Amino acid sequence: MSEYPPAGEEPLDEEEVYKYLLDRINDLEKRNSELREQSRQLESEKRLGDTQKIRYEREIRKLKSEIEQLRSPPLIIAMITDVIDKNRVVVRSSAGPRFLVRTSQFIEQDLLKPGARCTLNQQSLALVEVLPPNYDTQIHGMEIVQLPEEKYEDIGGLEQQILEIREAVELPLKRPDLFATIGIKPPKGVLLYGAPGTGKTLLARAVAHETSARFLRVIASELVQKYIGEGARLVRELFDMAKEKAPSVIFIDEIDAIGATRMDADTSGDREVQRTLMQLLAEMDGFDERGDVKIIGATNRIDILDRALLRPGRFDRIIEIPLPDMGGRLAIFRIHTRGMNIDESVDLKEIAALTDGRNGSDIRAICMEAGMYAIRAERTQVNREDFLKAVEKVTVDYHKHKFTPSFGTMYA
Repeated sequence: MSEYPPAGEEPLDEEEVYKYLLDRINDLEKRNSELREQSRQLESEKRLGDTQKIRYEREIRKLKSEIEQLRSPPLIIAMITDVIDKNRVVVRSSAGPRFLVRTSQFIEQDLLKPGARCTLNQQSLALVEVLPPNYDTQIHGMEIVQLPEEKYEDIGGLEQQILEIREAVELPLKRPDLFATIGIKPPKGVLLYGAPGTGKTLLARAVAHETSARFLRVIASELVQKYIGEGARLVRELFDMAKEKAPSVIFIDEIDAIGATRMDADTSGDREVQRTLMQLLAEMDGFDERGDVKIIGATNRIDILDRALLRPGRFDRIIEIPLPDMGGRLAIFRIHTRGMNIDESVDLKEIAALTDGRNGSDIRAICMEAGMYAIRAERTQVNREDFLKAVEKVTVDYHKHKFTPSFGTMYA
């Protein structure tokens, strides 16, 4: 150990020694702090490196798994036809033959049902996986994702009809306890009928906007297919998807396209339409329960519909959508003109009185034509003369195409 002070130097006094030791201690503490900070940084970098290592290992395992899947042979698509026990089922492969195969222990027993699609190992034919239900792409396109903008407030002159359809469609979905308390089953379906342009489809669009259930819309002619059994398959898949996504509402527009009275079929096309109708009848009220699936049908030819389609249990409520009366026409005019810039000279009661026998579509056309007359004259407001000209134009067009106001009387 070296002596202090060094040889040849004069010894320091006590104050200088104290100052020297104090500076030395401060330098050591500062160096110690720097070393601790470096240690913390190294530990942080080590933890980060460990985290990255774990992530890289997971990615490597994932890539290896994908490589193994790509190397594995393709699986055979089959359908379960019978369940023997929890370890064995009978399947029919896509090629046609039937096999008794064993199931994987990782498959839930509830999924092993007759009719379910599954995959088989190509070599051992063991059941590997149960596939989800497969629906036609046309069926998926029938589900309305973006709800219409129409509300019940946008429909004029149909207060009683709105009340009846809300009781039959919305109330059972929102308050099923009311029906359980009374001890009755809620209505299963509603049929809307009336002359063209009276608001049947508009009312269904409002139901789609107001209800919280899934809404599936189909035009009945879309269910008519070229090949035998295809139309019935579409109907079956439509109701299966509605049951899966229940509570749901199915709206069948122009139902007379497949629901006409069955007679002796002369052609294969007529027979295929009748097969589709029979599948529809079975799905609406057959052996299997339909659950929380409500049906709304619409037609302007109720006189040709099959009697089996109109009976209670399929359509429990048949609602007529009539031509609007004076009060209904006035309400429709107010709905279609609430966004228009109208002059004070316009008396909607007077205009409504001039449109006897017109439907809601005619009134909408009158409002549009009145606005077009104002635009043609380069005015910023629609006046009384514009509406009178519009009423005359729509009336002339109405009779030009041989439409008569008495068309709706056939539904009385």
